[in-house]
Amino acid sequence: MTTTILWFRQDLRLADNPALNEATAAGPVVAVYILDDAAAGAWRHGAAQRWWLHHSLASLAEGLRARGVELVLLRGDAVALLTGLAATLGASAIHAGRLYEPWARARDAALAQALPESCRLVLHTSGLLHEPHRIRTGQGRPYMVYTPFSRAIFALGEPAPALEAPARLAAAAPPPGLALEALELLPRRDWASGFPSHWQPGEAGAARRMAGFGPGGLAGYDDFRNLPGRVLGTSGLSPHLRFGEVSPRQLWHAARAAGAAGPHTWLKEILWREFSYHLLWHRPEMTDTALQPGFANFPWQPDARLLRAWQLGQTGYPIIDAGMRQLWATGWMHNRVRMVVASFLVKHLLQPWQDGAAWFWDTLVDGDLASNSASWQWVAGCGADAAPYFRVFNPVLQGEKFDADGAYVRAWVPEVAGLPAKLLHQPWAAPNPPRGYPAPIIEHAAGRARALAAYATLKAAA
Repeated sequence: MTTTILWFRQDLRLADNPALNEATAAGPVVAVYILDDAAAGAWRHGAAQRWWLHHSLASLAEGLRARGVELVLLRGDAVALLTGLAATLGASAIHAGRLYEPWARARDAALAQALPESCRLVLHTSGLLHEPHRIRTGQGRPYMVYTPFSRAIFALGEPAPALEAPARLAAAAPPPGLALEALELLPRRDWASGFPSHWQPGEAGAARRMAGFGPGGLAGYDDFRNLPGRVLGTSGLSPHLRFGEVSPRQLWHAARAAGAAGPHTWLKEILWREFSYHLLWHRPEMTDTALQPGFANFPWQPDARLLRAWQLGQTGYPIIDAGMRQLWATGWMHNRVRMVVASFLVKHLLQPWQDGAAWFWDTLVDGDLASNSASWQWVAGCGADAAPYFRVFNPVLQGEKFDADGAYVRAWVPEVAGLPAKLLHQPWAAPNPPRGYPAPIIEHAAGRARALAAYATLKAAA
């Protein structure tokens, strides 16, 4: 029997992994992961993602070893490395989960062309429910609005059952690889020291988090998903999904099993990710370029001082600063707060959405190119299915509405923690404003007026 190469990428799991099942059905396998920073270029893993990846690979290697297979770690040009590996092993096929990022698509095309005729590159649907090129409107065009897209996905019916993890794998003799430390994924200065108390990367960590969220969290999702101070208001599964430690198919069936209305809303969030990949596939320029062409001349006002205050959680608005500090400390931010902090940066401060997306990419453990790009464009009003330009979140009202008891702000902004709830989200109004906490870097009314004036220039130029 010939050897098959199993190429792990963004599917770092053993259960419901079509590439793994197909590869092992063909005979003995060599399992490989390749860190190819040069191919990814600007979209190589961000710093927080690299921390996660280190621990996820350790978990995957342990799971494979328990089934008789060693994970071979390599670093460099994946096309050259895999072409050489296929020749050395006499491999008949390379199986991998399909990727959708523009740089990854180009690399896959180059690899397919470089391989000898005796070795095939076989790509499997692993990270999405459906291939983006197969979902079309009644007119045969890609969807550009989320709601009809999600309806189309629901109309397709239930996805196939998730695949079980194999109990044992047939292994071919592995070639030499690198030690995990040689990939240099962990930070040299340990700014991620707080991450382990919040996360357990790997497939087992994903299963544990899903079990902890469980039917109770799903049932209450509609009521609690917008409350950042609520411990189990959201599942926290996004980084596990980003690295493929759990599949969207597994999550879909887990939600369906829970029943009730909350899981349906949760599934719609999974479909927002699906929609983001649909957009990325059909509009690969969206990572850097506004999808609405009129935004090419938007009057952004780049200001390094304002951007840095936002990054450090020093804007003077507690809900904004709580979110940015949570991001730095944990590599994650509550979704409602993501919308508020993003709106504040692009609308109140008129900073380019690309600068916010770049910061999120570097600091989020769940940094996902499709979702990150689509979501920032949505907030900025320049995306395919964008928030209206006149929707400028009031950070005080957002805090009062979604963090009414102040649990979230008190946890991340200790400077204002002693204030009563009625002043917590506007500490400058206190008789004695807390020392050491900055005044707002811009008044809400002035920021909103400036944003509307900037957006009005687009209407005038149309």
